[in-house]
Amino acid sequence: MGHIEFCSIIIENKPDLEKLHLINQLDEEDKQTIFRLVEKMLTNKKFKDFFAKNAAAL
Repeated sequence: MGHIEFCSIIIENKPDLEKLHLINQLDEEDKQTIFRLVEKMLTNKKFKDFFAKNAAAL
């Protein structure tokens, strides 16, 4: 039998459009998991930024 090589795919340093293209190749459930995770992290950051800004005004 032939030898099959698998390689890791690292998206961290790839251009944004290529990152989205790679994510879009995932199964629908995996894509939704990625998007939910990113949305949660962005929401948390907005809350932290908002409270840090408004706490300074108190």
